[in-house]
Amino acid sequence: MSYLVLARKYRPRNFTEMVGQDHVVQALTNALTTQRLHHAYLFTGTRGVGKTTVSRILAKSLNCQGPDGQGGITATPCGVCQACTDIDSGRFVDYTELDAASNRGVDEVQALLEQAVYKPVQGRFKVFMIDEVHMLTGHAFNAMLKTLEEPPEYLKFVLATTDPQKVPVTVLSRCLQFNLRPIAPETIREHLQTVLQAENVAADVPSLRLLARAAHGSMRDALSLADQAISFGAGQIEEATVRQMLGSVDRSYVFRLLEALAQGDGKTVVETSEALRLNGLSAASTLEEMSMVLQRMAIVQAVPSAVESDETDPQALDVARLAALMPADETQLLYSICLHGRAELGLAPDEYAALTMVLLRLLAFKPRAGNLPVA
Repeated sequence: MSYLVLARKYRPRNFTEMVGQDHVVQALTNALTTQRLHHAYLFTGTRGVGKTTVSRILAKSLNCQGPDGQGGITATPCGVCQACTDIDSGRFVDYTELDAASNRGVDEVQALLEQAVYKPVQGRFKVFMIDEVHMLTGHAFNAMLKTLEEPPEYLKFVLATTDPQKVPVTVLSRCLQFNLRPIAPETIREHLQTVLQAENVAADVPSLRLLARAAHGSMRDALSLADQAISFGAGQIEEATVRQMLGSVDRSYVFRLLEALAQGDGKTVVETSEALRLNGLSAASTLEEMSMVLQRMAIVQAVPSAVESDETDPQALDVARLAALMPADETQLLYSICLHGRAELGLAPDEYAALTMVLLRLLAFKPRAGNLPVA
């Protein structure tokens, strides 16, 4: 039996399994419960946040027959009737997905719209799902406007896009729009932990935090990275192997650099930069990690009462120590230089040379005495 990747194996099959999109789930659940259904929905959001998944669950909700075959429109599709199982397996004839990235012309859209005149074969509703709808040509958009505005009562449109700015306003005004937000790193970490426990894969919390952060709000990316980490770590996920896989910098380098900068120790700064180069660690990741630590230091310095003790975070003591070592105004300046330095890395012929220059800038630049806050 072929291996099924985690992103497909754990794709939500009903609204209760959706993670991180409570506002969308609540709105659609209420609409289905009261049967106040729009004829066209537009789901926007970055990759891997659940646009296609929500479309399939919505199609199941509209066409679910119930375990006894007597069901109706529901916010909780049974998952076992013919309609639900066929939609899950991609065999439901009344649910059509069109990838506009590869079928963007007027001919493809007209071929889809020609099916609109026929009533559903299996279910109550036909559902046309157009993914990456912003990729359609202008003529293709124009061809669908009339049907999109006044479709037959048995037809529902579901459009999905990662770039709603490119969708014409004439289309936007005909749709009920939902924005699927990037998922919070902690929410991703918790879901990864649940999935890996179900897979009997050992994983420590720091490694899951790294994977969650690297996913940049995309649950699909997080699960794909988890798959990669399982293979890389020979069946288990540990912080060291995940950092190696991602090219992430160990925080010990970051703390060493920040401590040297606070003490004006240029020799240690240059030596640490060279160590990063020799170990092939990402310059961009180094500045990103430094920015994150500096941000935590700034919170400790400015609003210490807002810092909650976390026994699962072994780096909290190091952050507090550095916050006491470095003046608050210098922390702010270093944070700003790190952000600008990260943007400059792509302009340099050698990213490690650029990293060294940014670190030397961090070492040389100090807040002006005239800009110090008055006590």
